[in-house]
Amino acid sequence: MNVNDDFSIPVLMHGDELNWEPSPMQGVERRRLDRVLSNDIDRVTTIVRYAPNSHFSAHSHGGGEEFIVLEGTFQDEYGDWPAGSYVRNPPGSRHTPGSDSGCIIFVKLQQFDPADRTFVHINLNKVGAVQNAQKPSVHVTPLFQDQRENVQLERWDASAEFTIDYARYVELFVLEGSAQYAGENREPLDLKTHSWLRLPAKSKGSIAVGGNGASVWLKEFTLPLQN
Repeated sequence: MNVNDDFSIPVLMHGDELNWEPSPMQGVERRRLDRVLSNDIDRVTTIVRYAPNSHFSAHSHGGGEEFIVLEGTFQDEYGDWPAGSYVRNPPGSRHTPGSDSGCIIFVKLQQFDPADRTFVHINLNKVGAVQNAQKPSVHVTPLFQDQRENVQLERWDASAEFTIDYARYVELFVLEGSAQYAGENREPLDLKTHSWLRLPAKSKGSIAVGGNGASVWLKEFTLPLQN
């Protein structure tokens, strides 16, 4: 069953308010944000919770895997990834994911360029940022870029206000803090920690940041998603 598969309309989900649903693996639960099943390829965006000492079986990612560790420590053959880790495992990669102590991750599956072979491992707690020349209250850390997508971490100053204008589709996941998005001719949308917002291409609007600022993972991307 598809979930939030209409990319022509804005979608806002507050991750912390969704019920946990069981996955095929015992001890692993998920909160599904979107799902697009096309040509037998299952593309999903979810928040996943691993109970202590839970693990998935070894598997390959035909369309790649991208995730951020929100809580705890995620583990696989490539290392131990504490909260704040940003990881991209490209198409064809293989691992056995799990967590001895338990963890929560924000994850996207099956959405890479088929030719992508780039591994990315970044500790978001330790990277620097560059001030956006057009928006001085926004500081940007590039995470990944190719022809299909541009991924970055943005830190928004407390109580800042600025406009946004995206040529491509865009999605945001709030890692911490709060803000309000006001689109053209639409009611403002409140964003808080673990809110996920997806906007259609050519979206314009404004952001009003909360009093404690905000840290936001942001991806601009191009449709169609078909590989």
